Amino acid sequence: MCKRIELDVTRMFEDAVGEGFGINPDDISKHWPKVEAALQGLESRRKAGELPFYNLPVERENVKRIQEYAEKAKKKFKNVVILGIGGSALGPIALRDAIKPLHWNARKDENRDAPRLFVPDNPDPEYLGAVMDVCDPSETLYNVVTKSGSTAETIAAFGAILGPLKDAVGDKYGDHLVFTTDPAKGALRQIAREEGIATFSIPAGVGGRFSVLTPVGLLPAALVGIDIAKLLDGAEEQQEKVFNKDFEKNPSAAFALLQYLAHTEHGQHIHVMMPYSNALYRTADWFRQLWAESLGKRQNLKGEIVQVGPTPIAALGTTDQHSQVQLFVEGPSDKTFTLILPKKYRRKIKVGKHYPQIETMDYLSGEDIGDLLSAEGEATQRALTAAHRPNMAFILDEIAEETVGGLMYILEAATLVAGALYGVNPLDQPGVEAGKIATYALMGRTGYEDVRADIERDRERPAKKIS
Repeated sequence: MCKRIELDVTRMFEDAVGEGFGINPDDISKHWPKVEAALQGLESRRKAGELPFYNLPVERENVKRIQEYAEKAKKKFKNVVILGIGGSALGPIALRDAIKPLHWNARKDENRDAPRLFVPDNPDPEYLGAVMDVCDPSETLYNVVTKSGSTAETIAAFGAILGPLKDAVGDKYGDHLVFTTDPAKGALRQIAREEGIATFSIPAGVGGRFSVLTPVGLLPAALVGIDIAKLLDGAEEQQEKVFNKDFEKNPSAAFALLQYLAHTEHGQHIHVMMPYSNALYRTADWFRQLWAESLGKRQNLKGEIVQVGPTPIAALGTTDQHSQVQLFVEGPSDKTFTLILPKKYRRKIKVGKHYPQIETMDYLSGEDIGDLLSAEGEATQRALTAAHRPNMAFILDEIAEETVGGLMYILEAATLVAGALYGVNPLDQPGVEAGKIATYALMGRTGYEDVRADIERDRERPAKKIS
């Protein structure tokens, strides 16, 4: 039996946070038929093979190969560097931080059971250069991740590391490379065929932000010693629930509907995800892309201009109780809050008794730091509720592969339901593509000369600069 995940929605309703602020239960009854219709349509599409991400937890033909490759690589390399961006990077980062000890890369070799994992996911020369400075190419495996094989940031990083890698290891450079890309086409697939480089395939029909349970996320996870079978076990347990037509038995659909109603009925268009765990902060960061890129759309499915979508924010408890919570509690009532609350933490640290004569110091003596963090989470729920701010909480038995895999799957499934409620396609990203095209033109890629000409004409306009 997998470890348990619960979604506590008590404080999303008006009887908790006040009329006009929370959801009226009648609205659930009114809108749930739309959810049922959405679930019916999504399940039909899944059965037709149109939504393959739903089946990732049970289609495990790649797991054994990933595990075998990872076991050999862990013995050979001290470092793994992921060259990818967006979903190709956020998922691996989230899994590393959630499951491995924090500051994993800072640990000495003898205190790690697997390689360090670096993910320079921004083409900042100082950022990439810093990773190159600390990773000896002769001791490093480079995982290049891009489904298209042409993502500018990824290909640039690959081109930057390839020279130093060849200088360091000569004609054995291919042993230090592994590509995660399209099963059949693209530049990386061509290079792999010609140069004998190991590859793993991103399943057709699975976009980057839904790819954490494909080799995009599973390979880096296995390389740093995460049990990927348990990740999938956690997701598989949730797979049984995501098409359930009962509101109280489907946390993913309940999450989607409550967030949608808070936005459309009460103007709460900012969705804050706030884990009470540093280990889960990058999971909130991963969710930020999932929610924003999937639901922020100019056109609906009918082609009408609607410009809809919630704005997700990642916050960290308790750090942001001392920064953003002032705004959250007393600022505009335009937000909902989803806390992630572990029932227990994987490490215990007691507060010592050093100043018994000072009450403000002594009252914490003997307490566990994790108990303080848990109390802070409850305190934030109470403060938000008292201020008429709707909030819910994912409660995890503990932070482990099963709960992290299950939570990610719940949120991915929720995104498709939310897309149906908003009436948009949650699987495309035309706004992102527009930026990619402009980048190709600016960097001189063949076939984008007309776009480059438009950019040059735009540059001729007088600029307004203040200095």
